[in-house]
Amino acid sequence: MYRTLALILGMVVLVVALAGCSVAGGADLGKVSGLVVDANTGFGFDIFKELNKDDAQSSVFISPFSISMALTMTYNGAASTTLDAMSRTLGFDGLDRSVVNESYKELLRHLEKVDSKVTLNIANSIWIREGYPIKQSFLDLNKDTFDALVRELDFSKSDAPDTINGWIKSKTSGMIEKMIDSIDPNTVMYLINAVYFKGQWMYKFDPKNTFSGSFKALNGQTQTVDMMSRKGTLEYTKGDNYQAIRLPYGSNKLSMYLILPDEGVNISNFTDTLDADKWQKIRTSMAEVEDAILQIPKFRLEYGIKNLNASLAALGMEEALGPGADFSGMHPGLFIARVLHKAVIEVNEEGSKAAGVTVVEMRESAAVDQVSFIANRPFVFMITDDTTGTILFMGKLSEISN
Repeated sequence: MYRTLALILGMVVLVVALAGCSVAGGADLGKVSGLVVDANTGFGFDIFKELNKDDAQSSVFISPFSISMALTMTYNGAASTTLDAMSRTLGFDGLDRSVVNESYKELLRHLEKVDSKVTLNIANSIWIREGYPIKQSFLDLNKDTFDALVRELDFSKSDAPDTINGWIKSKTSGMIEKMIDSIDPNTVMYLINAVYFKGQWMYKFDPKNTFSGSFKALNGQTQTVDMMSRKGTLEYTKGDNYQAIRLPYGSNKLSMYLILPDEGVNISNFTDTLDADKWQKIRTSMAEVEDAILQIPKFRLEYGIKNLNASLAALGMEEALGPGADFSGMHPGLFIARVLHKAVIEVNEEGSKAAGVTVVEMRESAAVDQVSFIANRPFVFMITDDTTGTILFMGKLSEISN
């Protein structure tokens, strides 16, 4: 249940905020393409299922919106087949880049003020090695679309990682303190997204009703947990092999969905069946039921720091992750060295708080030693038939006659 709950919370910020809620903060949701929203949803399930392959026996928690946003900033500098690969992986294939950016711009404006009773902070930044000539048009586009902070930094200084980590810590209210240990000499830029969420349940749990309960872990062990409990009206649906509920936050504009597979259904196998269509069916089939009993555990889950490169390559973004990438929209010779992600969530009687950070590290290809051939001393030479490899003439020049 933790894995499924983790995905849904990470996605709910994007999907539920757009489902039937009013326009906030002057945003024009008419400019938010449904195709971009669908792309983000599809990518979220895709990346989650790839990570679940690696962590089938353990918990997974990500912010797919954070990952998508950091990669979309990077996508703005991609060209040629690298752009094609990133578009396919992110679900933007066939969409004009201007549509993607306009959608994100208005979506971020909306999410800034979606619910006055909920804290939702989304921040973006680009950190450039001091003096490195990143194209201004690329930086301006990300400033305009994502309100990205752009800063030059001397990456050679020992405190450079601390500066970047300090920004991350401040934007996640201390939930994520460190993403970067050291900076590789070939690193020229970091593109970073941070998402912080804190919301109180619309209908809180009474701590007096929290009791010591049991939770059967995936490995078969039974754990003793603090189980929150309440009884009353609940938004609920039941499918072929699962039950699901919706727990709203604040003013009922953001919420957490919990999907509980039936007894005997393996959570990892169930996760593999989740996709955008099934999610839509779950979300739209909710109905209120009265006198329902609800029990969910209090928990804190920390996932990462996770390198997403292998998962992104499996989804089709391999070209962007190697020296052959084309990010000429930023600067020639760059590639994505690492995509790092970390996410943390806490759930208790009052509500939930969560943070996710994605770091895209751009490096320049290592310089190739320059080849030089200066024939200023004796040498051997041949004249050959290159079709057959036959040497027609061979010589050694040891001196030059006048």
